[in-house]
Amino acid sequence: MAHFVDRRLNPKDKSLSNRRRFLKRVRVQVKRAVDEAVRKRGIADVDRGESVSVPSDGVTEPSFQPAREGGRREQIFTGNKTFRAGDKIDKPPSGGVGGAGRQGSPDGEGEDEFLFALSREEFLDFFFEDLELPDLVKQSLKEITRTHPHRAGYSITGSPANINVARTMRNAFGRRIGLRRPKDKEARELLNRIFLLELVSSPTKEQREELIALRAERDEMMRRRRVIAYIDPLDVRYSYFEQQPEPNANAVMFCLMDVSASMGEREKDLAKRFFVLLHLFLNRRYEKTDIVFVRHTHDASEVDEETFFYSRQTGGTVVSTALVKMKQIIDERYPPSEWNIYAAQASDGENFGGDSAKCATILSQELMRICQYFAYIEIVEEEEARLINSEASGMELWEAYRQVADIWPNFARKRVSKASDIYPVFRELFARSHAGEKNG
Repeated sequence: MAHFVDRRLNPKDKSLSNRRRFLKRVRVQVKRAVDEAVRKRGIADVDRGESVSVPSDGVTEPSFQPAREGGRREQIFTGNKTFRAGDKIDKPPSGGVGGAGRQGSPDGEGEDEFLFALSREEFLDFFFEDLELPDLVKQSLKEITRTHPHRAGYSITGSPANINVARTMRNAFGRRIGLRRPKDKEARELLNRIFLLELVSSPTKEQREELIALRAERDEMMRRRRVIAYIDPLDVRYSYFEQQPEPNANAVMFCLMDVSASMGEREKDLAKRFFVLLHLFLNRRYEKTDIVFVRHTHDASEVDEETFFYSRQTGGTVVSTALVKMKQIIDERYPPSEWNIYAAQASDGENFGGDSAKCATILSQELMRICQYFAYIEIVEEEEARLINSEASGMELWEAYRQVADIWPNFARKRVSKASDIYPVFRELFARSHAGEKNG
Protein backbone atom coordinates (compact mmCIF):
# COMPACT_ATOMS: atom_id res chain seq x y z
CA MET A 1 0.00 0.00 0.00
CA ALA A 2 1.45 3.38 -1.05
CA HIS A 3 1.61 6.25 1.42
CA PHE A 4 1.95 9.84 0.20
CA VAL A 5 3.33 12.48 2.54
CA ASP A 6 2.82 16.16 1.64
CA ARG A 7 5.92 17.99 2.88
CA ARG A 8 5.18 21.37 1.33
CA LEU A 9 5.64 24.19 3.78
CA ASN A 10 2.43 25.71 5.07
CA PRO A 11 1.95 29.47 4.94
CA LYS A 12 2.38 31.19 8.28
CA ASP A 13 -0.45 30.35 10.69
CA LYS A 14 -2.34 28.46 7.94
CA SER A 15 -3.00 24.88 6.96
CA LEU A 16 -2.17 24.44 3.28
CA SER A 17 -4.39 21.41 2.75
CA ASN A 18 -7.41 22.99 4.48
CA ARG A 19 -6.85 26.20 2.53
CA ARG A 20 -6.83 24.35 -0.79
CA ARG A 21 -10.01 22.47 0.07
CA PHE A 22 -11.74 25.70 1.03
CA LEU A 23 -10.68 27.46 -2.20
CA LYS A 24 -12.02 24.52 -4.19
CA ARG A 25 -15.42 24.82 -2.46
CA VAL A 26 -15.80 28.56 -2.97
CA ARG A 27 -14.05 28.80 -6.36
CA VAL A 28 -17.03 30.39 -8.11
CA GLN A 29 -17.50 33.12 -5.48
CA VAL A 30 -13.75 33.82 -5.25
CA LYS A 31 -13.38 33.98 -9.04
CA ARG A 32 -16.23 36.50 -9.24
CA ALA A 33 -14.67 38.61 -6.49
CA VAL A 34 -11.26 38.55 -8.21
CA ASP A 35 -12.80 39.73 -11.49
CA GLU A 36 -14.50 42.64 -9.73
CA ALA A 37 -11.34 43.56 -7.81
CA VAL A 38 -9.18 43.86 -10.93
CA ARG A 39 -11.49 46.36 -12.57
CA LYS A 40 -11.14 48.79 -9.66
CA ARG A 41 -7.37 48.65 -9.17
CA GLY A 42 -4.66 51.03 -10.21
CA ILE A 43 -1.66 50.07 -12.31
CA ALA A 44 0.67 49.54 -9.36
CA ASP A 45 -1.83 47.39 -7.44
CA VAL A 46 -2.92 44.89 -10.08
CA ASP A 47 -0.78 42.02 -8.76
CA ARG A 48 -1.26 42.42 -5.00
CA GLY A 49 -3.37 40.08 -2.86
CA GLU A 50 -7.02 40.64 -2.12
CA SER A 51 -9.56 40.13 0.66
CA VAL A 52 -12.76 38.75 -0.83
CA SER A 53 -16.17 38.27 0.75
CA VAL A 54 -17.84 34.90 0.46
CA PRO A 55 -21.58 34.56 1.30
CA SER A 56 -22.14 32.68 4.52
CA ASP A 57 -24.21 30.02 2.76
CA GLY A 58 -21.11 29.14 0.75
CA VAL A 59 -19.07 28.11 3.80
CA THR A 60 -21.66 26.44 6.01
CA GLU A 61 -21.53 22.69 6.58
CA PRO A 62 -24.66 20.55 6.13
CA SER A 63 -26.29 19.60 9.44
CA PHE A 64 -29.47 18.02 10.84
CA GLN A 65 -31.76 19.57 13.44
CA PRO A 66 -35.31 18.92 14.69
CA ALA A 67 -38.06 20.50 12.62
CA ARG A 68 -39.87 23.30 14.43
CA GLU A 69 -43.18 22.70 12.64
CA GLY A 70 -43.76 19.02 13.44
CA GLY A 71 -42.69 15.98 15.42
CA ARG A 72 -43.02 14.99 19.07
CA ARG A 73 -40.40 15.82 21.68
CA GLU A 74 -40.05 15.92 25.45
CA GLN A 75 -38.33 18.75 27.34
CA ILE A 76 -37.75 19.66 30.97
CA PHE A 77 -38.69 23.15 32.18
CA THR A 78 -38.25 24.85 35.55
CA GLY A 79 -41.14 24.72 37.98
CA ASN A 80 -43.90 27.30 37.67
CA LYS A 81 -47.47 28.01 38.86
CA THR A 82 -49.12 27.86 35.42
CA PHE A 83 -48.57 24.29 34.29
CA ARG A 84 -48.82 20.96 36.06
CA ALA A 85 -47.38 17.52 35.18
CA GLY A 86 -49.12 16.09 32.08
CA ASP A 87 -50.22 19.48 30.64
CA LYS A 88 -49.55 20.02 26.91
CA ILE A 89 -47.83 23.21 25.74
CA ASP A 90 -48.78 24.70 22.39
CA LYS A 91 -45.99 25.11 19.84
CA PRO A 92 -44.82 28.68 19.18
CA PRO A 93 -46.11 30.19 15.91
CA SER A 94 -43.72 29.87 12.95
CA GLY A 95 -41.85 33.00 11.94
CA GLY A 96 -42.06 34.49 15.39
CA VAL A 97 -38.32 34.79 15.83
CA GLY A 98 -36.02 37.04 13.86
CA GLY A 99 -37.17 38.32 10.47
CA ALA A 100 -36.31 41.38 8.44
CA GLY A 101 -37.56 44.86 9.18
CA ARG A 102 -36.54 48.46 9.55
CA GLN A 103 -36.81 48.47 13.35
CA GLY A 104 -34.46 46.86 15.87
CA SER A 105 -35.34 43.59 17.51
CA PRO A 106 -34.44 42.25 20.96
CA ASP A 107 -33.91 38.73 19.59
CA GLY A 108 -32.96 36.90 16.37
CA GLU A 109 -29.54 36.03 14.98
CA GLY A 110 -27.63 35.73 11.66
CA GLU A 111 -24.16 35.77 10.10
CA ASP A 112 -22.25 38.34 8.08
CA GLU A 113 -20.44 37.40 4.89
CA PHE A 114 -17.17 35.50 5.33
CA LEU A 115 -14.07 37.60 4.60
CA PHE A 116 -11.23 35.57 3.08
CA ALA A 117 -7.71 36.91 2.30
CA LEU A 118 -6.06 35.68 -0.91
CA SER A 119 -2.28 35.74 -1.23
CA ARG A 120 -0.65 37.29 -4.31
CA GLU A 121 0.05 33.86 -5.82
CA GLU A 122 -3.52 32.65 -5.27
CA PHE A 123 -4.94 35.89 -6.67
CA LEU A 124 -2.91 35.61 -9.89
CA ASP A 125 -3.77 31.90 -10.23
CA PHE A 126 -7.48 32.73 -10.21
CA PHE A 127 -6.98 35.70 -12.50
CA PHE A 128 -5.07 33.91 -15.29
CA GLU A 129 -6.31 30.33 -14.89
CA ASP A 130 -8.22 30.14 -18.20
CA LEU A 131 -6.16 32.46 -20.43
CA GLU A 132 -3.46 31.62 -22.96
CA LEU A 133 -1.70 32.99 -26.02
CA PRO A 134 -3.56 32.01 -29.19
CA ASP A 135 -1.35 29.83 -31.36
CA LEU A 136 -2.64 29.63 -34.91
CA VAL A 137 0.30 28.28 -36.93
CA LYS A 138 3.23 26.95 -34.96
CA GLN A 139 3.27 24.41 -32.20
CA SER A 140 2.32 25.32 -28.67
CA LEU A 141 4.90 27.06 -26.52
CA LYS A 142 4.62 24.33 -23.92
CA GLU A 143 4.91 21.44 -26.40
CA ILE A 144 8.35 19.87 -26.37
CA THR A 145 9.56 18.65 -29.77
CA ARG A 146 13.37 18.64 -29.42
CA THR A 147 15.74 17.03 -26.92
CA HIS A 148 19.42 17.52 -26.20
CA PRO A 149 21.76 15.09 -24.37
CA HIS A 150 22.97 16.23 -20.95
CA ARG A 151 25.43 14.48 -18.61
CA ALA A 152 23.68 12.47 -15.92
CA GLY A 153 26.43 10.49 -14.17
CA TYR A 154 27.64 6.99 -15.09
CA SER A 155 26.09 3.66 -16.03
CA ILE A 156 27.32 0.02 -16.13
CA THR A 157 26.14 -0.42 -19.74
CA GLY A 158 26.63 1.63 -22.85
CA SER A 159 28.44 1.87 -26.17
CA PRO A 160 32.25 1.49 -26.32
CA ALA A 161 32.54 5.11 -27.48
CA ASN A 162 31.12 6.26 -24.12
CA ILE A 163 33.54 4.32 -21.85
CA ASN A 164 34.79 6.59 -19.09
CA VAL A 165 38.44 5.55 -18.69
CA ALA A 166 39.13 7.56 -15.53
CA ARG A 167 36.11 6.16 -13.66
CA THR A 168 36.84 2.61 -14.89
CA MET A 169 40.49 2.68 -13.75
CA ARG A 170 39.49 4.16 -10.39
CA ASN A 171 37.05 1.32 -9.80
CA ALA A 172 39.62 -1.29 -10.83
CA PHE A 173 42.27 0.19 -8.55
CA GLY A 174 39.94 0.14 -5.56
CA ARG A 175 38.88 -3.45 -6.27
CA ARG A 176 42.51 -4.66 -6.55
CA ILE A 177 43.38 -3.03 -3.22
CA GLY A 178 40.32 -4.51 -1.53
CA LEU A 179 41.03 -8.05 -2.80
CA ARG A 180 44.79 -7.77 -2.13
CA ARG A 181 45.87 -8.59 -5.66
CA PRO A 182 49.68 -8.99 -5.79
CA LYS A 183 51.38 -5.97 -7.25
CA ASP A 184 53.78 -6.11 -10.21
CA LYS A 185 56.66 -4.84 -8.07
CA GLU A 186 56.17 -7.65 -5.52
CA ALA A 187 56.09 -10.24 -8.33
CA ARG A 188 59.36 -8.94 -9.81
CA GLU A 189 61.13 -8.96 -6.45
CA LEU A 190 60.02 -12.54 -5.80
CA LEU A 191 61.22 -13.72 -9.23
CA ASN A 192 64.58 -12.04 -8.74
CA ARG A 193 65.02 -13.79 -5.40
CA ILE A 194 64.19 -17.19 -6.95
CA PHE A 195 66.59 -16.52 -9.85
CA LEU A 196 69.46 -15.74 -7.47
CA LEU A 197 68.88 -18.92 -5.44
CA GLU A 198 68.73 -21.03 -8.60
CA LEU A 199 72.19 -19.70 -9.62
CA VAL A 200 73.82 -21.19 -6.51
CA SER A 201 75.68 -24.35 -7.61
CA SER A 202 75.85 -25.99 -4.18
CA PRO A 203 72.92 -24.66 -2.15
CA THR A 204 72.69 -25.34 1.55
CA LYS A 205 69.73 -27.00 3.20
CA GLU A 206 68.32 -23.62 4.25
CA GLN A 207 68.66 -22.26 0.71
CA ARG A 208 66.85 -25.29 -0.74
CA GLU A 209 64.00 -24.90 1.76
CA GLU A 210 63.79 -21.17 1.01
CA LEU A 211 63.68 -21.86 -2.74
CA ILE A 212 60.86 -24.36 -2.30
CA ALA A 213 58.92 -21.83 -0.18
CA LEU A 214 59.53 -19.02 -2.69
CA ARG A 215 58.36 -21.19 -5.60
CA ALA A 216 55.18 -22.06 -3.68
CA GLU A 217 54.66 -18.39 -2.92
CA ARG A 218 55.21 -17.59 -6.61
CA ASP A 219 52.61 -20.17 -7.68
CA GLU A 220 50.10 -18.72 -5.19
CA MET A 221 50.90 -15.20 -6.35
CA MET A 222 50.40 -16.11 -10.00
CA ARG A 223 47.15 -17.87 -9.16
CA ARG A 224 45.84 -14.79 -7.35
CA ARG A 225 46.90 -12.55 -10.21
CA ARG A 226 44.99 -14.78 -12.65
CA VAL A 227 41.87 -14.93 -10.44
CA ILE A 228 41.86 -11.22 -9.57
CA ALA A 229 41.93 -9.51 -12.96
CA TYR A 230 43.64 -6.18 -13.49
CA ILE A 231 40.40 -4.80 -15.00
CA ASP A 232 37.18 -6.68 -14.41
CA PRO A 233 33.94 -6.14 -16.39
CA LEU A 234 32.42 -4.98 -13.09
CA ASP A 235 34.84 -2.04 -13.09
CA VAL A 236 33.79 -0.64 -16.45
CA ARG A 237 31.72 2.52 -16.36
CA TYR A 238 30.13 4.42 -19.22
CA SER A 239 29.30 8.10 -19.37
CA TYR A 240 25.51 8.39 -19.15
CA PHE A 241 23.55 11.04 -21.01
CA GLU A 242 19.88 11.92 -20.53
CA GLN A 243 17.82 13.42 -23.30
CA GLN A 244 16.39 16.54 -21.73
CA PRO A 245 13.59 18.37 -23.55
CA GLU A 246 14.15 21.85 -24.88
CA PRO A 247 11.53 24.26 -26.22
CA ASN A 248 11.40 24.07 -29.98
CA ALA A 249 10.41 27.72 -30.29
CA ASN A 250 10.42 30.72 -28.01
CA ALA A 251 7.88 33.54 -27.98
CA VAL A 252 8.20 37.31 -28.12
CA MET A 253 5.44 39.82 -27.37
CA PHE A 254 5.66 43.31 -28.85
CA CYS A 255 3.85 45.96 -26.80
CA LEU A 256 3.18 49.00 -29.01
CA MET A 257 1.73 52.06 -27.23
CA ASP A 258 0.72 55.42 -28.66
CA VAL A 259 1.96 58.23 -26.35
CA SER A 260 1.31 61.16 -28.69
CA ALA A 261 -0.36 64.42 -27.68
CA SER A 262 -3.79 63.10 -28.75
CA MET A 263 -3.51 60.48 -26.00
CA GLY A 264 -4.56 62.25 -22.80
CA GLU A 265 -3.90 61.04 -19.26
CA ARG A 266 -7.12 59.03 -19.31
CA GLU A 267 -6.25 57.25 -22.54
CA LYS A 268 -2.70 56.55 -21.44
CA ASP A 269 -3.90 55.22 -18.10
CA LEU A 270 -6.27 52.78 -19.83
CA ALA A 271 -3.54 51.66 -22.23
CA LYS A 272 -1.10 51.12 -19.35
CA ARG A 273 -3.68 49.10 -17.43
CA PHE A 274 -4.06 46.78 -20.40
CA PHE A 275 -0.31 46.34 -20.83
CA VAL A 276 0.18 45.73 -17.10
CA LEU A 277 -2.30 42.85 -17.32
CA LEU A 278 -0.53 41.54 -20.40
CA HIS A 279 2.88 41.80 -18.72
CA LEU A 280 1.69 39.93 -15.63
CA PHE A 281 -0.03 37.31 -17.75
CA LEU A 282 3.08 36.53 -19.79
CA ASN A 283 5.42 36.41 -16.79
CA ARG A 284 2.97 34.24 -14.88
CA ARG A 285 2.10 31.68 -17.54
CA TYR A 286 5.18 31.38 -19.75
CA GLU A 287 8.87 31.03 -18.90
CA LYS A 288 10.40 31.41 -22.38
CA THR A 289 8.83 34.70 -23.42
CA ASP A 290 10.56 37.95 -24.35
CA ILE A 291 8.69 41.25 -24.05
CA VAL A 292 9.67 44.18 -26.28
CA PHE A 293 8.31 47.61 -25.32
CA VAL A 294 7.88 50.19 -28.10
CA ARG A 295 6.56 53.73 -27.54
CA HIS A 296 5.73 55.99 -30.44
CA THR A 297 4.75 59.57 -31.18
CA HIS A 298 5.84 60.80 -34.63
CA ASP A 299 8.86 58.54 -34.06
CA ALA A 300 9.09 55.09 -32.45
CA SER A 301 11.75 53.74 -30.12
CA GLU A 302 12.36 50.57 -28.15
CA VAL A 303 12.44 51.30 -24.40
CA ASP A 304 12.73 49.45 -21.11
CA GLU A 305 9.78 48.63 -18.86
CA GLU A 306 10.27 51.65 -16.59
CA THR A 307 10.32 54.11 -19.48
CA PHE A 308 7.39 52.41 -21.18
CA PHE A 309 5.05 52.86 -18.22
CA TYR A 310 6.27 56.07 -16.61
CA SER A 311 7.96 58.31 -19.20
CA ARG A 312 6.10 61.59 -19.92
CA GLN A 313 7.39 62.07 -23.46
CA THR A 314 4.80 63.19 -26.03
CA GLY A 315 4.62 64.54 -29.58
CA GLY A 316 2.91 64.08 -32.93
CA THR A 317 1.19 60.94 -34.17
CA VAL A 318 2.58 58.63 -36.86
CA VAL A 319 1.46 55.10 -36.02
CA SER A 320 3.34 53.41 -38.85
CA THR A 321 6.66 54.19 -37.14
CA ALA A 322 5.82 51.65 -34.42
CA LEU A 323 5.12 48.93 -37.01
CA VAL A 324 8.33 49.74 -38.89
CA LYS A 325 10.28 49.57 -35.63
CA MET A 326 8.72 46.22 -34.81
CA LYS A 327 9.70 44.81 -38.22
CA GLN A 328 13.24 46.12 -37.76
CA ILE A 329 13.61 44.42 -34.36
CA ILE A 330 12.24 41.14 -35.75
CA ASP A 331 14.78 41.18 -38.57
CA GLU A 332 17.63 41.85 -36.13
CA ARG A 333 16.82 39.55 -33.21
CA TYR A 334 13.78 37.31 -33.74
CA PRO A 335 13.84 35.14 -36.87
CA PRO A 336 10.27 33.89 -37.50
CA SER A 337 11.53 30.35 -38.10
CA GLU A 338 12.62 30.13 -34.44
CA TRP A 339 10.22 32.47 -32.63
CA ASN A 340 6.48 32.71 -32.09
CA ILE A 341 5.77 36.40 -32.63
CA TYR A 342 2.86 38.20 -30.94
CA ALA A 343 1.95 41.88 -30.77
CA ALA A 344 -0.50 44.11 -28.90
CA GLN A 345 -1.07 47.72 -29.97
CA ALA A 346 -2.98 50.42 -28.05
CA SER A 347 -3.96 53.76 -29.56
CA ASP A 348 -6.79 56.29 -29.58
CA GLY A 349 -7.21 55.80 -33.35
CA GLU A 350 -6.07 59.27 -34.36
CA ASN A 351 -3.27 59.30 -36.93
CA PHE A 352 -1.41 61.53 -39.36
CA GLY A 353 -3.31 61.95 -42.63
CA GLY A 354 -2.72 59.02 -45.00
CA ASP A 355 -0.59 57.07 -42.51
CA SER A 356 -3.39 54.65 -41.58
CA ALA A 357 -3.38 53.18 -45.08
CA LYS A 358 0.38 52.69 -44.75
CA CYS A 359 -0.18 50.87 -41.43
CA ALA A 360 -2.65 48.49 -43.08
CA THR A 361 -0.20 47.83 -45.91
CA ILE A 362 2.67 47.05 -43.53
CA LEU A 363 0.48 44.67 -41.55
CA SER A 364 -1.03 42.86 -44.52
CA GLN A 365 2.12 42.51 -46.59
CA GLU A 366 4.79 42.02 -43.91
CA LEU A 367 3.86 41.60 -40.25
CA MET A 368 0.79 39.38 -40.39
CA ARG A 369 2.67 36.82 -42.47
CA ILE A 370 5.10 36.22 -39.60
CA CYS A 371 2.90 36.98 -36.55
CA GLN A 372 1.03 34.34 -34.63
CA TYR A 373 -1.41 36.91 -33.32
CA PHE A 374 -1.86 40.69 -33.45
CA ALA A 375 -4.30 42.48 -31.13
CA TYR A 376 -5.30 46.12 -31.61
CA ILE A 377 -7.00 47.98 -28.75
CA GLU A 378 -8.57 51.33 -29.57
CA ILE A 379 -9.31 53.67 -26.66
CA VAL A 380 -12.37 55.87 -27.21
CA GLU A 381 -14.47 58.28 -25.17
CA GLU A 382 -17.43 56.87 -23.24
CA GLU A 383 -19.89 59.06 -25.16
CA GLU A 384 -18.30 57.97 -28.43
CA ALA A 385 -18.55 54.30 -27.43
CA ARG A 386 -22.30 54.71 -26.87
CA LEU A 387 -22.75 56.27 -30.33
CA ILE A 388 -20.73 53.64 -32.19
CA ASN A 389 -23.08 50.72 -32.73
CA SER A 390 -21.12 48.75 -35.32
CA GLU A 391 -17.66 47.28 -35.79
CA ALA A 392 -17.66 48.77 -39.29
CA SER A 393 -17.58 52.40 -38.10
CA GLY A 394 -14.81 54.11 -36.15
CA MET A 395 -11.70 56.26 -36.38
CA GLU A 396 -9.47 56.31 -39.47
CA LEU A 397 -7.08 53.72 -38.04
CA TRP A 398 -9.97 51.45 -37.05
CA GLU A 399 -11.35 51.63 -40.59
CA ALA A 400 -7.95 50.80 -42.09
CA TYR A 401 -7.46 47.87 -39.74
CA ARG A 402 -10.88 46.48 -40.71
CA GLN A 403 -9.38 45.51 -44.07
CA VAL A 404 -6.59 43.65 -42.29
CA ALA A 405 -9.07 41.81 -40.04
CA ASP A 406 -11.08 40.68 -43.08
CA ILE A 407 -8.03 39.06 -44.63
CA TRP A 408 -6.11 37.72 -41.63
CA PRO A 409 -7.94 35.61 -39.00
CA ASN A 410 -5.06 36.10 -36.54
CA PHE A 411 -5.78 39.85 -36.29
CA ALA A 412 -8.17 41.08 -33.58
CA ARG A 413 -9.70 44.52 -32.84
CA LYS A 414 -11.37 45.65 -29.64
CA ARG A 415 -12.54 48.95 -28.18
CA VAL A 416 -12.06 50.20 -24.61
CA SER A 417 -13.82 53.22 -23.16
CA LYS A 418 -13.48 52.83 -19.39
CA ALA A 419 -11.48 50.89 -16.83
CA SER A 420 -14.19 48.27 -16.37
CA ASP A 421 -13.89 47.35 -20.09
CA ILE A 422 -10.25 46.32 -19.88
CA TYR A 423 -10.65 42.98 -18.17
CA PRO A 424 -13.53 41.70 -20.38
CA VAL A 425 -11.62 42.79 -23.51
CA PHE A 426 -8.44 41.15 -22.24
CA ARG A 427 -10.32 37.91 -21.63
CA GLU A 428 -11.87 38.00 -25.10
CA LEU A 429 -8.47 38.47 -26.73
CA PHE A 430 -6.66 35.75 -24.77
CA ALA A 431 -9.39 33.34 -23.65
CA ARG A 432 -8.32 29.73 -24.00
CA SER A 433 -11.57 28.73 -25.68
CA HIS A 434 -11.00 31.31 -28.42
CA ALA A 435 -7.49 30.20 -29.29
CA GLY A 436 -7.31 29.76 -33.01
CA GLU A 437 -10.61 31.51 -33.70
CA LYS A 438 -11.06 34.85 -35.32
CA ASN A 439 -11.45 37.73 -32.88
CA GLY A 440 -12.71 41.22 -33.54
